Amino acid sequence: MSRPLRILVVLPLYGGSLPVGRSCQRALASLGHVVETFEAPEFYGAFSALKGLRVTTERLDYLEHAFLQVVAQAILSKAETFQPDLVLAMAQAPLTKQVLKRLRQAGIPSVMWFVEDFRLFTYWEAYAAHYDAFAVIQKEPLLSKLAESGQPNGLYLPLAADPEFHKPLELSPVEKRQFGAELAFLGAGYPNRRVAFKELMRFGLKIWGSDWEGDEILAPLVQRGGARISSEESVKIFNSTAVNLNLHSSVSAKELVSGGDFVNPRTFELAMCGAFQLVDRRQLLPEMFGPDELATFGSMEELLEKIQHFLAAPQERAEYAQRARARALTGHTYQARMRTLITFLEERLEGWPRPRQDEDAMALLPEEYREEAAKLLTGLGLTPDAAFSDLVWALRARAGKLTPVETAILFLDEWRKQYGVKQE
Repeated sequence: MSRPLRILVVLPLYGGSLPVGRSCQRALASLGHVVETFEAPEFYGAFSALKGLRVTTERLDYLEHAFLQVVAQAILSKAETFQPDLVLAMAQAPLTKQVLKRLRQAGIPSVMWFVEDFRLFTYWEAYAAHYDAFAVIQKEPLLSKLAESGQPNGLYLPLAADPEFHKPLELSPVEKRQFGAELAFLGAGYPNRRVAFKELMRFGLKIWGSDWEGDEILAPLVQRGGARISSEESVKIFNSTAVNLNLHSSVSAKELVSGGDFVNPRTFELAMCGAFQLVDRRQLLPEMFGPDELATFGSMEELLEKIQHFLAAPQERAEYAQRARARALTGHTYQARMRTLITFLEERLEGWPRPRQDEDAMALLPEEYREEAAKLLTGLGLTPDAAFSDLVWALRARAGKLTPVETAILFLDEWRKQYGVKQE
C-alpha cells in the first residue's frame, strides 16, 4: 500500500460489535489512515422509541424497516461525500442490499467484519454476497459456506484487543473494593452460564453484566441489579479480580462447557489487561495462545479444581497473566487485524485501492507554512505525504479554534473549489 486510505467505519445501532468497531476506528487512525465513522448509535434512541407507539406488530415491522432504510440512505450519503477507499461495516450495521449495490456501482468496496456465531445469527446468508469481502471469526465450514453463497472473499479474522484501552491499571482502594473480587465473571446470562454458576456460589462469585433476570438463586451475585457495564468499568473489573472466569456462551444448558470454535473478545481483552483468566477450551484457541499463557478447563469438574488451585496460587496467576499479555501485545491487537484485512483486500480486489489524483498537502502550501504544517499532520495522525484533501477532511472534523496555518489551509481549499481545481 503506497498511501494512506480513506476508510468509512459503519457502526451498528447497538450490540457487542459496537466496541469492536470503535477499536477498529482507533487502530486504523493510528496506522495513518483517514477514518470517518458513521455513528449509527445516535439513531438508536429514535429507533427504540418506535416500540412505544403501541401499534400492531405488522405496522411496527413496517416502521422499523422504513427507519432502517433511512439510516442506510444516510450511510450512502456519507460515503458519497467522504469518497472512501473502503467501507468497513461491523456486524449488525444498518446497511441494506440496495445501498451495498450502490456502493459497488460507485466503485467503493465494502467489507463486513462478522464477529458473531454464524450458526446462531444467520442473516449473513442473505447479505454476504453483497459485500466485496466478508471477514469472520470462524473457519470451516463457514468459509466454504461463504463461497457457496457467492462470496469468494471470505477471511478468517479473529477478534483482538486494544492496548491503548485494555491495559493494566493502578486502582484506588475504593475502586478495588467496588470492582474487585476473588472470582468474577463479566457477560450476559446465557443458559449454560446460569446453570454452571450455581456450582460456583461457594467461591464468592461476583457476576457483572445484563440479561440475568428471572434467576432468584443467582440474583444475590449479580452486581448493580444486572445493569450494563461500560467498557471503562470492565477494564477495572478485570484488573481488580484475582480469577476472571471466561466461560463462552451457549444457548444450550445441557453442555455447560461447549467446546466450540470461535474465541470471544473477552479472551483477548483479559490477556491484554494483564489479568488472570480461566477460559474454557476452544477449537481455535491453541493457535492464539499457548498452554503456559492461558489456564484452561474442559469440564465443570476441571473448572472447580482449577478455581481452588489458582485462588491459592497468586504467583502462578501473575506468571500466566504476564505471558498472556506479552502474547496479546505481539499478535492480537486491532492494529494487527486491520493490517491483515487491508493486505487481504489488496490481494483479492483487483486494482484496489484506486489511485487518487490529489497533490501532497505539503507541496501545495507556501514554504513559510510547511514546518508548522508538518507538525499538524503528525497531530492529526496523518503521514508526511498525506493528500491535501485528506488533510482538509481531518482538519474540518476537529473541533476548536483554528491556528493561522489551519485557517490558511481551509482558505486554500475553498479557493481551489471556487476556481474549479479538481480534487478526488
